[in-house]
Amino acid sequence: MNKGMFLDRDGVINEVLSHRVKFVNRPSDFHLLNGVGEAIKLFNNMGFNVFVVTNQGGIGLRFMREEALADIHNKMKADLAAFGAVIDDIAYCPHKPHVDCPCRKPKPQMILDLAEKHNVDLDQSYMAGDREPDIAAGKKAGTKTVLIGGREQDKVDADMDFPDLFSFADWLKKRS
Repeated sequence: MNKGMFLDRDGVINEVLSHRVKFVNRPSDFHLLNGVGEAIKLFNNMGFNVFVVTNQGGIGLRFMREEALADIHNKMKADLAAFGAVIDDIAYCPHKPHVDCPCRKPKPQMILDLAEKHNVDLDQSYMAGDREPDIAAGKKAGTKTVLIGGREQDKVDADMDFPDLFSFADWLKKRS
């Protein structure tokens, strides 16, 4: 079985609610956070399948279309490729916030579906996110959980926390 690194997108991989961008609704809004390309390359080198699991309620709210999301994800992959980093697969929930769908985090369905599709052992895997729904989804799926950024550190019961994705990747590399 494979081990998986499940990553939330906004706030973990790219800027959101920053001085430069509020929400990512088109490719020009997408900016990698510092160290993310290097972090994902480290995960690749450690043998993790790397996945993005992201709530994209802007589709359901009609702020963007699925075609625009595909363009954003293509830009993300291209930006990461400059570091030799690879995303193995992407799952997203297009539904509006507060809709009781099975795929929207904090529900674990996106993680479970990717794990089944890619033969991933969830006990050997991690879910890294910057908010409580990410951590809750990871726990429900059976992964170890990592809070990135500390924005919600006092409110979230993650297994561990790091200021950014590279700090987590570097720590994990030193442990292996």
